[in-house]
Amino acid sequence: MKRIFIVGAGITGAVIARELAENGHKILVMDERPHIAGNCHSERDPLTGVMEHKYGPHIFHTDKKEIWNYTNRFCEMMPYVNRVKAIAGGRVYSLPVNLHTINQLFDKTLSPSEAAEFIKSLARTDIREPSSFEEQALAMVGEKIYMTFFEGYTRKQWGLDPKLLPASILKRLPLRFNYDDNYYAHPYQGIPATGYTEMVRKILEHEGIEVVLGCKFEDHNGKFDHVYYTGPIDRYFGYSEGRLEYRTLKFDTLRVKGDYQGNAVINYCDSDVPFTRITEHKYFAPWEMGSFSSSICYKEYSSQCGHEDEPYYPVRHAGYSDLLNKYIGLAKLQNGVSFVGRLGTYRYIDMDAAIAEALTAARESVSLFNCKQELPSFFIDMH
Repeated sequence: MKRIFIVGAGITGAVIARELAENGHKILVMDERPHIAGNCHSERDPLTGVMEHKYGPHIFHTDKKEIWNYTNRFCEMMPYVNRVKAIAGGRVYSLPVNLHTINQLFDKTLSPSEAAEFIKSLARTDIREPSSFEEQALAMVGEKIYMTFFEGYTRKQWGLDPKLLPASILKRLPLRFNYDDNYYAHPYQGIPATGYTEMVRKILEHEGIEVVLGCKFEDHNGKFDHVYYTGPIDRYFGYSEGRLEYRTLKFDTLRVKGDYQGNAVINYCDSDVPFTRITEHKYFAPWEMGSFSSSICYKEYSSQCGHEDEPYYPVRHAGYSDLLNKYIGLAKLQNGVSFVGRLGTYRYIDMDAAIAEALTAARESVSLFNCKQELPSFFIDMH
């Protein structure tokens, strides 16, 4: 039996804790927040009764049946399809960019094959190997679609000129030549019926797991056989090399009688609108829609992460690599510490990837423990 210290009670920390506890090890999970589930934390709004996604909406989606089945061990995943709308130039469009969006924007009635040819004619053929977000967009869809839906929104979201952002950000977004407005293409999509916090609570519900909340990992001096760290990697080293750059989110809360916008997510693409989107949270639980006479919404603002702010998204612009490489070098010198999760590896990863990586880390540990081998640090290529 090993004593394991896990810093962070979000999805990554909870899954590692459960897997190790089920194999007979004693686990201490610590989080400085007063609640579990990290940024997935959800709770009932006391005024409206709506289940709030307190740190912004999370929709679970995956193409891996094993990961889908894993979540359903601990909750009932209700079917949910994310259908995003966008307001640009005073008009409402469908996202992701699909055949409806193209016909709306260009006032046409194109068929799928006609639309594909039309977009091909708009794309910048002189950009053969896009090196930035802007070049990737221009090479994919041309200037009008880029300027309408991506340029202003991206500046607000990342606080940077799109010329300075990597092309990989846009490669995540689909382009469709049919009327499919499902934001995700994965076969398994849903939201826990009773919220993410309840799901994480059940993952952590094991006699071998102790959870301590409201306590910083820097203040704990216990002795452990191994540490899994899910916080910001630069914080672990006391920001000795400088601070990595993150974006944070702030929310203005709106409560209204009835409905506010008629959809879960509406993006505001114009740069002169200060917020990026409005989310209406009762629409994330359509199975409860008949239960509420009022609604709660968040206006979402993206900004640079200050010292006291909650880090959300790593900012991987052209100058981040040198600083990150210094922390990667320090991390590789650590004995008995594994850096895992979104902040521990300074990557933007979806929930299904976080679960898959946590399971891999825990199962590799179990295998080594069973062979009575010393556990090396579990390390993911942060590039």
